[in-house]
Amino acid sequence: MTIKNDDDNEIIKKILNGDKDAYVVIVEKYKTPIFNLAFRMTGKYEDASDLSQEAFIKAYKSILSYDLTKKFFPWLYTIAINLIKNHLKKDKISFLEKIKEYFENDTKDPEEIIISYQESERMMGYLSRLSLDIREAIILRYYQNLSFEDIGEILNISLSNAKMRVYRGLEKLESMIKKEIEI
Repeated sequence: MTIKNDDDNEIIKKILNGDKDAYVVIVEKYKTPIFNLAFRMTGKYEDASDLSQEAFIKAYKSILSYDLTKKFFPWLYTIAINLIKNHLKKDKISFLEKIKEYFENDTKDPEEIIISYQESERMMGYLSRLSLDIREAIILRYYQNLSFEDIGEILNISLSNAKMRVYRGLEKLESMIKKEIEI
């Protein structure tokens, strides 16, 4: 995902100058990536929808704390990730159970559902066994297609730390897959 910070900053300046309607542009621009992040972390459509809305509301209320010298997108993602983490901790949601629920309610061809379910269940099972820190980095990198720089900024870690988390996550996923193949 390419982030155009200049455009975002112009919109933010309008918001800061009292143009409340300008925030709609921000919501439209980022609603899909924020929803996708929430869905991949929770596995439930309703939770993802609620958390996405909550992230945009919180960002709007906190807009005065946004630093115009930094990128807006990682700032917004950080808000969303923190809300999602709190939600997961508070409700003790099982990531794998929520993915199963999603596929059980899907309306695709039954054979397609079974294949998708098995593949997704396997990958979600692997991801759910990773620590939250590493899972976040993997999801941001491979499901949200973010750069290591953006991952570092969102998670408030260095560039090398972002790369290391993704690398360790890939190593752990590879190890899990190899163990399953050996069985």
